[in-house]
Amino acid sequence: MNAKRIAPLATFGAALLLLAADPAAAQSTSADAINGLNERLLVVAIPITVLVEGILIYTVLKFKDSDEAKPTRENRRLEITWTVATAVILLFVGIATTMVMADQAVIVDDVEDRADVPDDAEHIDVTAETYAWTFEYTRHNVSTSSKLVIPEGQETYFNITTRDWLHAFHVPQLGLKHDAVPGQHNYIMTTATEPGLYQGYCAEYCGTGHSAMMFEVEVMSQDRYEGWLADQCTGEWNEEELTCEAPAGGSNSSNATVAA
Repeated sequence: MNAKRIAPLATFGAALLLLAADPAAAQSTSADAINGLNERLLVVAIPITVLVEGILIYTVLKFKDSDEAKPTRENRRLEITWTVATAVILLFVGIATTMVMADQAVIVDDVEDRADVPDDAEHIDVTAETYAWTFEYTRHNVSTSSKLVIPEGQETYFNITTRDWLHAFHVPQLGLKHDAVPGQHNYIMTTATEPGLYQGYCAEYCGTGHSAMMFEVEVMSQDRYEGWLADQCTGEWNEEELTCEAPAGGSNSSNATVAA
């Protein structure tokens, strides 16, 4: 089989392998947006990969027996063509990426400045420290460590910060990732669409305990979620307001940190 036949077959096989790598179904709205971006970038990357690899294979096979390479000649039209093509591709990648990463459904401005946040949205303060996480449910006056629980089908906003140095909050399957920066509050949001357990961890090397700075994320149905919140309350649970209240005669602080 000659070079003219081998090169197209090899590049066609590479393209099939890339197309076969279909990502798993998204588990949240933010994961869906990021997966959609990846698919659009693949549409651009696959033809480029096929073209470049095809030219490479063809050239190697065609000239493998040549004793001495011939000098190249200037081709201004070809140079202008690939310069313009590269600029168009980079422009597409930049615009597509900006549209997703600047989307308020992925990276959020300060929630207090937004008028479109639903009244029933869930708000969770995520605080990192060496080497642990604390998750405070501000609407319900409860908090947990080690395990993060979020409701299915409800907008959930995360306010991410740290008590010491740099960390990073990352839950790959839910499309959640943001740095925890000292003195800053960074916001991300999502709506989980699939109940289940997901792995979260710190994605920024933060010291000797970095590898153990992991946490579990569970997405629950609304009924289970409300029951879980009630279980975290060490005071009196107000079923109507879904809020943990201090017991009669107790201290004003009913917010308990528990290891879920």
